[in-house]
Amino acid sequence: MNTGPETEGPETEGPETKISTAAGRPLLLEARSLARHYEIGGGFFGKASTVKALAEASFSLEAGKTLAVVGESGCGKSTLARVTTLIEKPTSGQLLIDGADVTQAGKEEMKRLRQNVQIVFQDPYGSLNPRKKIGTILEEPLVINSTASAVERRERAMEMLTKVGLRREYYNRYPHMFSGGQRQRIAVARALMLQPRILVADEPVSALDVSIQAQVLNLLMDLQEEFNLAYLFISHDLSVVRHIADDVMVMYLGRPVEQGSRDAIFQNPMHPYTRALLASTPVIDPRHRIERIKLKGELPSPINPPSGCAFHQRCPFAEARCAAERPLLRDFPGQKVACHFAEAINSGKTAA
Repeated sequence: MNTGPETEGPETEGPETKISTAAGRPLLLEARSLARHYEIGGGFFGKASTVKALAEASFSLEAGKTLAVVGESGCGKSTLARVTTLIEKPTSGQLLIDGADVTQAGKEEMKRLRQNVQIVFQDPYGSLNPRKKIGTILEEPLVINSTASAVERRERAMEMLTKVGLRREYYNRYPHMFSGGQRQRIAVARALMLQPRILVADEPVSALDVSIQAQVLNLLMDLQEEFNLAYLFISHDLSVVRHIADDVMVMYLGRPVEQGSRDAIFQNPMHPYTRALLASTPVIDPRHRIERIKLKGELPSPINPPSGCAFHQRCPFAEARCAAERPLLRDFPGQKVACHFAEAINSGKTAA
């Protein structure tokens, strides 16, 4: 599982150092206590505030595996995506890609590392330039990052269109001529043009019709198998996560509150917030339904987060200790949970 795998040590192949997990899969990315803070406000007379959009996020990505990140809007999912794709640098912590720490990497190494991590954005209508033809959009990463000839770039773009289930003649068409599902396929094709090893998918199907969602998800799974890709899959839709994920990380107000394998999280959610998220997802089979937890209030402001456990103001099981002391992630079989009373809650000894 992706909550801190054991490694067998580096395997050297040429100039690059590759690290494998105990299961023999290449360890492509490792985050250690990642944090991203933003300074806001201030001005002439105002006082600047610090927003801790991301804090203490630790996880790893193995080749051929999918880690899903879930949580409400404002929990830090998209901030994590920007940091992971090297769009923004972490405020603290370490981010290792192929064993190289990006916080210590020089300009040339950063350029190489960025090619290994690509992103598919949520909005298929806003992520493609409406003034450029599809062929130009697909070839642009190669123009910037490679020495491939025009003929090679064109053939690579044609090949990638075929890989994502589109016709080669779409090469000369504009984005407005395609449906939302087709545009997202084009976005996936563009992300794969540089042959990355890690793909960050930021709500890639949330803007699509349900029937089209299934097609795009199946496409992503097929591409993962073909190219042995690692996915960081960001979503608020737990039914989608259950379909595609190998491991799950639940975030609340910028911090992970539960991590573990998909089966452990869905069959035995231990954090009250995770249980509330799962209970809010419609389930047809009554055997898989979870007792509903009623949450109080709204997600707190990240500018002025609550003391102790950030979830305590909404948690029906909260006690005085929750407001005074922030819980750390603790190890349980198959998962990690940040809750002082996880054992009592899940054994039924604590009542709401």
